[in-house]
Amino acid sequence: MSGELTASEALALRMTSLLLRPHPSIRPDTVADVVQWFGAMQAQDLASGLWSLGARLPGRTVADVQAALERREALRTWPMRGTVHLVPPADARWMLELTGVRSLAGSATRRAQLGLTEADEGRAMDVLGEALAGGGRLTRAQCLATLREAGIGTDGQRGYHLLWSASVRGVTCVAPNVGTEQTFALLDEWAPESRRLERDEALAVLAHRYARGHGPVTAREFAGWSGLTLTNARRGLAAAESALTTVRVDGEPMHVDAALADLPRVPLDDVLVLPGFDEYLLGYRDRRLMLDSAHQQAVVPGNNGIFQATVVRAGRVAGVWKRKIGRSAVTITVQPLTTLDAAGRPRVEEALGRYADFLGLPPRIDWLA
Repeated sequence: MSGELTASEALALRMTSLLLRPHPSIRPDTVADVVQWFGAMQAQDLASGLWSLGARLPGRTVADVQAALERREALRTWPMRGTVHLVPPADARWMLELTGVRSLAGSATRRAQLGLTEADEGRAMDVLGEALAGGGRLTRAQCLATLREAGIGTDGQRGYHLLWSASVRGVTCVAPNVGTEQTFALLDEWAPESRRLERDEALAVLAHRYARGHGPVTAREFAGWSGLTLTNARRGLAAAESALTTVRVDGEPMHVDAALADLPRVPLDDVLVLPGFDEYLLGYRDRRLMLDSAHQQAVVPGNNGIFQATVVRAGRVAGVWKRKIGRSAVTITVQPLTTLDAAGRPRVEEALGRYADFLGLPPRIDWLA
């Protein structure tokens, strides 16, 4: 497949790149496979992050995914845009150095707003480093208590800022939850075999992973996703050119994994249910291929950055859903945004059944219309 693509063909490529359709060059079998493929996956909401992995690893349960994270197949940190992502442990440090540091640009202003000094920030990193050394793992509450005991204020947003800063600067990382509580560990201990990349190599690696995991994409999309400048985004894509191919969508040149250049034109009619914070939507600034502008409000109410979980049919958002997990069942409420034919609802319910299986609970499905 090459040259000018229709919207449907471009969507088919994107869904394949996103590992939501079978890909000709990879069949991911582990959490590590999936995260390595993308390079970084949205994970600011842990439950969404777990299902993002589960949706790409059919047959796995939430317990399987949680166990993989305990085995350190991936870890969470703030590599770009001030947002938590899942990343390969060996790549966390160079990613933080490449993209994470850009989010520190406003750190001095934010410190001043919070009544913190640079010395407070440095002291907090020392205190956390000492408390976590030797395999330590503390919950967020325990980290904040440790800082307060050292005489560092954590009221208001101070505590969050200090924990964020320690992770962006490569001191800590977010370890798997203990129960419902977020935990932190030392990055050096959770990723002892960190790769070291020169800047140009790092740009090329990140650009290649983004394009292969999201393509077709433009340099502007890569810049938006990574937080890099447009100049550096273009530089990275140029350096990764040998692994990519160029297609045109609505006359605009876009980059895609070279393995998809000759992908057969298979009809796109898949029905999926995805979490709100998934690369499917959050991996792009321009979401017109996947999301009708008339449905923007339903997916991101109030445009507040909180994305609803989506029902996706043929690559397009067709509805939103919410879930409430109980002891004996998961109750799922579905709001269609498009008209479903006679086969539509059973297929959506089948897809929701796969999510319920992931949780290990029977589903109770309610339709709003």
